[in-house]
Amino acid sequence: MTQATLWQRCVSLFSRQAGNPGANLLSPDDLYAALERERLRADRTGSTFAVVSFSPVWDQVREATAAELARILRPRLRGSDQAGLMADGRVGLLLPDTPAAGARTLADGVLAQWTAAVPAPVPEIYVYPSDVKWWERLERIRAAAGIVPEAQPAARLLLKPMPRWKRALDVAGAGLGLLLLSPMLAVVAAAIKLSSPGPVFFKQRRAGRGGVPFWMYKFRSMVADAESQQTALRALNERDGPTFKIERDPRVTRLGRFLRATNIDELPQLWNVFQGDMSLVGPRPLPCDESDACTGWQRRRLDVTPGLTCIWQAHAHRAKVSFVEWVRMDLRYIKSLSLKLDLRLILHTLKLTCGRKAGK
Repeated sequence: MTQATLWQRCVSLFSRQAGNPGANLLSPDDLYAALERERLRADRTGSTFAVVSFSPVWDQVREATAAELARILRPRLRGSDQAGLMADGRVGLLLPDTPAAGARTLADGVLAQWTAAVPAPVPEIYVYPSDVKWWERLERIRAAAGIVPEAQPAARLLLKPMPRWKRALDVAGAGLGLLLLSPMLAVVAAAIKLSSPGPVFFKQRRAGRGGVPFWMYKFRSMVADAESQQTALRALNERDGPTFKIERDPRVTRLGRFLRATNIDELPQLWNVFQGDMSLVGPRPLPCDESDACTGWQRRRLDVTPGLTCIWQAHAHRAKVSFVEWVRMDLRYIKSLSLKLDLRLILHTLKLTCGRKAGK
């Protein structure tokens, strides 16, 4: 049964229970769009909203479960609330201006009124805004009790899946790049090892899709203890927002200046792309502490997989771009995501990098 057919049957059942042929149950696409609009409103006004989902209604008992849900929910929903079918078959309720406690009251009320012979669906609660370190809490609770948290972040429902063409481009591009550049990568690794004490690679925890941390790799371009020196250099930071950047950073080695000027230090991230933690094109991943310091609307850049290059990275004068404008570039990319745009940014980045190598 297709998603469209499931939605149509669910609409029919909800309409029948409501005694209204025109009763509105949003399609998965329309429910997602409503969630997007509510997040924009919450970011603008500082309000809170919640989502309650009920486990898939089409896997076993189907009509009986959907009909009972419709019977109970219709009189309980406010005029501002919206119900719809989610992409995975769950029924989702969008509750504006509602904290987690209010969503729990509604979910408990549904279970208390359940009279059908079929098993009651399992509710899950999502709230926005939420703890930025939700993945740590989720893992701790699952490990301890095998259950999900009382309230999960609603932003998880808005994460955008990677298109198949994009993953295919990543695997092909990163794989070919690693193969063709392997002789040069070996030479660079040897040069780093010989020029300064410390490891060849620098790895750092960065915020990936949904804010989930991953290890990002670069060729080491600084002294081995660079991160421990950052606090002492904080007063010299030349960037606004939560990011840290010094144009003439004293921690950068002589070889490191060349690697940074030519972007060669970024090439190990092709392995991150091949693994799936990153994409060839996408918002640049920030260190976890800088990402956590972003405000609500700025965290929308975490809706997609981070990238090796992006609109900001391909910008010739990116050092002069404010952090707010940088994030707006990322959001513009997410909104306009397409194969044509990815290819254009990859080519523009290569052209910009080659121009730097040639000293232009």
